[in-house]
Amino acid sequence: MKQFLFAVARIAAPATLLLSSHFAITARAADVFPNKPMRMVVAFPVAGATDILARVLSQKLSEYFGYQVIVDNRPGAGGTIGSRIAANAAPDGYTLLLGTTSTHAIGPHLYSKKPYDPVADFTHITQVATSPLVMMVASQVPAKSLKEFIALAKAQPGKLNFGSSGVGTQFHLSGELLKLLAGINIVHVPYKGTALVYPDMIAGQIQILFDLPIVAVPFIKQGRVRAVGIAGKSRAPVLPDVPTVAESGIPGYESDLWFGLFAPAQLPKVRLTRVHAETIRTLGAADVKERFTTLGADPIGSTPDAFTAFLKAENAKWEKVVKASGARAD
Repeated sequence: MKQFLFAVARIAAPATLLLSSHFAITARAADVFPNKPMRMVVAFPVAGATDILARVLSQKLSEYFGYQVIVDNRPGAGGTIGSRIAANAAPDGYTLLLGTTSTHAIGPHLYSKKPYDPVADFTHITQVATSPLVMMVASQVPAKSLKEFIALAKAQPGKLNFGSSGVGTQFHLSGELLKLLAGINIVHVPYKGTALVYPDMIAGQIQILFDLPIVAVPFIKQGRVRAVGIAGKSRAPVLPDVPTVAESGIPGYESDLWFGLFAPAQLPKVRLTRVHAETIRTLGAADVKERFTTLGADPIGSTPDAFTAFLKAENAKWEKVVKASGARAD
C-alpha cells in the first residue's frame, strides 16, 4: 500500500507542479497592464477640438501601450453624457476620458443636482493641454483696445451684445467673467455654435465674441473682426502683438480652454502611474507637439497631484461665475 501511494505521489507531483506553474503564469498575465484594447471617451462630437486632440493622443498611446486606444464619442448635454459614462465605468484603467473646462469645471455647476462630481468621481491623470481664447470685437466698434471697449461698455450699459456657442459654454462664461471683473453690462446672445456668430458680428449686430485661435485667426487677419485681448494667462504665439486681458487692466482674468485626462475614481496607483507615464511620453513626442501647435494648443503634462489642485481651483472659480450669470441647464 505504501509503495502504491508513493508511486501515485511521484506521478501527481509533476502534474501539481505544472498546474501551479499554469496558475502562476495566468496570475502574472492578469497583472500585466494593459493586456487588451482600451477606450478614450470623448463627450463631444467627431471633428471638434476635443475629438481631434483625443485622436492625436490615442494614436501615439496605442503605439506605446502595444494595444489600441479607441476613441469613443459619447456627445450630448454639453459633455455631461460622456463624462457620466466614464465616471460609472470600472476603475481598471481600460476606460479613460478626455475632459475639458466645460465637462470638469463649468458643466456640473449648471445643474441644481450635479450629474457627477467633477473632482470626487474621477482619477485625475494629467492636464493634457491648454488653448487660450481670443476676445474679438466687431470692426464697426470704435474701440481699438480692451480698455477702450470697457470704457465704451460702461458708457452704454446693456447696449452691447456678445455672442457665444450656447448657454453655459466656456465661450459664454468667458463673457460673464469679463462682466464680473470689469463691472460692465453687456448682453449675452446664445447661438448653436460660434461659426454662426461670425456673420452677425461682421454685420455689426454682435459686438464681442470669444473663440479659439484656430477659428478666429483667419477672420482677424482678413480684418473682418478685431482682436483686443487674449483670455489666457499668456499671449498666443499666433497673435503675439495682442495683449492678455490681464495685461489690459483686468487682473485675475483667465479663461483658457484646457483638456485633461481622467479615469474613473479609485484607479489602482500602479495603473495610474503607467497611464500617466505613457501620456507624458506622448506629450513629449515631436510629432504630437507639432500637431498640437497647429491646433493652437500647448501641451502641459502635469503630475496627478498638480492636476487635482488645478481642477479644484478651476471649479471654485467657474462655480462663482455660473452663479453670478444665472446660467442653468435644467
